[in-house]
Parts: sequence; structure tokens; C-alpha cells
Amino acid sequence: MFQRLVSSTHYRRVHAFVTGEARLLAAIALASGLVLAFLGLADIVAEGETQAFDNAVLMLFRDPNDITQVIGPAWVHEMVRDITALGSFSLLGLLVMAVGSCLLLARMRNSAILLVVSVLGGTVLSTLLKMTYNRPRPDLMAMSQQFTSSFPSGHAMLSAVTFLTVGALLARIAPTRSMKVFSISLAIFLTVIVGFSRIYMGVHYPSDVLAGWCLGAAWALLCSTVATVLQRRGEISEMSTPNGDSAAR
Repeated sequence: MFQRLVSSTHYRRVHAFVTGEARLLAAIALASGLVLAFLGLADIVAEGETQAFDNAVLMLFRDPNDITQVIGPAWVHEMVRDITALGSFSLLGLLVMAVGSCLLLARMRNSAILLVVSVLGGTVLSTLLKMTYNRPRPDLMAMSQQFTSSFPSGHAMLSAVTFLTVGALLARIAPTRSMKVFSISLAIFLTVIVGFSRIYMGVHYPSDVLAGWCLGAAWALLCSTVATVLQRRGEISEMSTPNGDSAAR
């Protein structure tokens, strides 16, 4: 009887923990899966197994009679350049400064710290990985000058880190479910079109962009998860609005 009671109590505790931490556990599982996907992709890229696929996709956006020419009219080329600028370090830096300043003015210091740590950490990680893999850029006439190696795509990774982190922060303080969904959906959309622009311009292989998306999303999830754990343990204070109410519901 006593053993059954202990087993029943233990089961209820485990069930309550899993139920209460479902989102946290799902985030950890998803981040882990994305990291594994990146490592697997990096491995096959290093072995040259993606080269045929990469080249085939790049050629979809090139004139078959002259591969130095990108398909589409001039106005499309200019539009793609504008879109790819959304993932540049300078523009993302300005975005982080603007959003971080707004969060500080709203007395949401922990959210501002999360944003800065996430983006700066992602930038350092991207730089180190580029230096490690040192993959040459596609041997094509590109639509813009590039100064770093190809794998992983810095634009894809940093746009994922920045937009997804900002989207998650906005979703946490959004007053309605529809606004939460919109915040996350917009962040994903911006991340996708920036990555696509890099392939269209011929400055990255598709595998570079996929790797950047995987690692960028994993990093953003990891930072958000760590912040949530620390907040629940009381090691960082609740994010609050100017009227003193908690902003993390």
C-alpha cells in the first residue's frame, strides 16, 4: 500500500512538471533538433555532398545563356538588394539599438539585456563559424561585394537571431493571441525573405542559408529559454511595464 502511494505521488509530480513545463521542454527539444540539423548539414557540406544541389538551385536564378546575369528586370534586382539589407549588421544593429532603447524606457531592462546578449552572442558565433569552415563564396558574378566566407550565411543567421528574438519579446507583451501570432509570423517572414535574397543574389549557396536559419533559430530559442528559466527561479526580476504590472504573462 505504501509503495503504491509513493508511486502514485511520484507519478503526479512528474505529470505536473511535464504539463507545467511543456512549452519550455518543447523549446529545448526544438533548439536541440536545430543544432543537430546544423551539425549534420555542416558535415555534408564539408564533404562536398551538397555542391550539386547548391549549384542547381543557384542556376535557377541565372540566365541559362549567360550565368553572369541574374534573371528578372532591374527593379527586381534593386528590390532584392533592399530586402537583403534587412539582414545586414548595420541595419540589425540600428534595430537592436532602437528596440533596446524602447524596452529600457518601458522599464523592461531584462528584455533589453536579453535582446543585446542574444544578438551580440549570435554575431560572435557566426564570425567564429565562418572562420572555422572558411567555405568560399559561389563562383558567380554577385550583385554586391562580400568580405567574409560563405558558411554559414551571416545574414540568414543574424536575421533569424534578431527578428525571432524581437518577435518573441513582442509576443510576450502582446495583449491578444492574434497579436502574438502576428509578431512571430512577421519575424519568421522577414527571416525567410532575407535568406532567399542571398540565394537570388548568388552570394550564398542554399546550404549556407539553411545552416544560418537552423543555428540562428536555435540560438534565439536558447537565449529565450535561459531567460525564462532564470526568471522562474527568481535570479532575474520580472519584466514590468511602467505601471508596475508584469509584462510577462
